Amino acid sequence: MPARELQEQLDELREQLEKNQTLSLEEREDMRVLMEQIKARMELENATADPSVADSVNLAVERFEVDHPGVAGALRNIVQTLGNIGI
Repeated sequence: MPARELQEQLDELREQLEKNQTLSLEEREDMRVLMEQIKARMELENATADPSVADSVNLAVERFEVDHPGVAGALRNIVQTLGNIGI
């Protein structure tokens, strides 16, 4: 089930954020907001696809790719799963 897979990937991202002590408070807040957006999107069963969520995750991947590859990897998995479930 893609929703379960996405939840597992969000959990992985949360773990990456906890392990990564070099993230600034602003970066952590940005990730928290992004994760909340993804969770809210998951909960909307009959809503139309909102490409802005996937776009936000893609931008976060680019932002964290160089300095925080673990976080970026977890975000890439989320982008893939969002695409698989039509978001």
